[in-house]
Amino acid sequence: MSDFLIIGGGIAGISAAARLSHLGQVNVLEAEDGLGYHASGRSAAMFEETYGLPSTIALNRASKDYHMTANGGVLSDRGLMLVGAAATREAFAYDMRAMAMHPMPLDDARAMVPILDPAKVTEVGYHAEAWDIDTDLLIQNFARDARRNGAIIHLKARVADIHRTATGWAVDSEAGPHETRLLINAAGAWADHIAHLAGVGPIRLQPYRRSMARIPAPGGHDVRAWPMLFGPGETWYAKPDAGKLLVSPADEDPVEPHDAWADDMVLAEGLARYEAHVTEPVTRVEHSWAGLRSFAPDRQLVIGFAADAPGFFWLAGQGGYGMQTSPAASQLAADLIAGRPPELDPATVAALSPHRFAA
Repeated sequence: MSDFLIIGGGIAGISAAARLSHLGQVNVLEAEDGLGYHASGRSAAMFEETYGLPSTIALNRASKDYHMTANGGVLSDRGLMLVGAAATREAFAYDMRAMAMHPMPLDDARAMVPILDPAKVTEVGYHAEAWDIDTDLLIQNFARDARRNGAIIHLKARVADIHRTATGWAVDSEAGPHETRLLINAAGAWADHIAHLAGVGPIRLQPYRRSMARIPAPGGHDVRAWPMLFGPGETWYAKPDAGKLLVSPADEDPVEPHDAWADDMVLAEGLARYEAHVTEPVTRVEHSWAGLRSFAPDRQLVIGFAADAPGFFWLAGQGGYGMQTSPAASQLAADLIAGRPPELDPATVAALSPHRFAA
């Protein structure tokens, strides 16, 4: 019997495995044949401290030092540029305030990103305090820490059944049966399904599709030093990646949990919104894909023991914030499970607790 059985090998589950491996024997069950296959492996991979609701921002801030320093750090300079047009003035002003951005003269913005169209772009905001996250390195760092402390990670281990025992939980999976004292539900878009198998009340988690296209470097420019660009109200964004440009319509179409793929029409709309701000048209899409962003009804993460099931712990609802919040979210999970006072303030801990959904 293990002390902790974690269902889900995305960033939530594998970061929790690293933290909990200091407290006892950990087993991780991942349904796919690799870690971070679904949402975690399809992330836009940015760390931006002011992105999200207050409880998410608190997690971001508590995660920053880990991202910067642990195992040599996983961040690299990127910067963030808000690109406004006449029709988006109100949304532009809101985002400037919410994200603590600074106005940038259009000539300075075009010196940084020469494809911005001066006939269409009316105002620009910028701040340098945004970084790329090396998501693969982050996942592998956590996995290495977990394994170093004896954690066992089972791949191709889809869960089929969960039931209570006198000492905890019994879980049947494709990798065989497992018994554990404490069950951690880090199953991403499938977290409510895992709760159902365990006879635990759902948190009404809703997965949303987010599509992405990779296009050649516009106009043959060297895009490596460009900031991430985004439209007011997060109606589109573009981000350099390996000498190419990733463009997303920032779509949020509600879907059932599944291995997501991009919708061509939605992707075309997003590319058109991007093209409306630049001088270089999109002539070719090299590759497209989609991931799932799963939110609780109030769009805050869900971290804590279930109100209706002792020994069942929720670590879900990361939405688009899983990578950047993972150090603090996993630390909070370990603190709560160990019975230690959390490093986060009590109001944030309460805002993240699944008890907020209890009837």
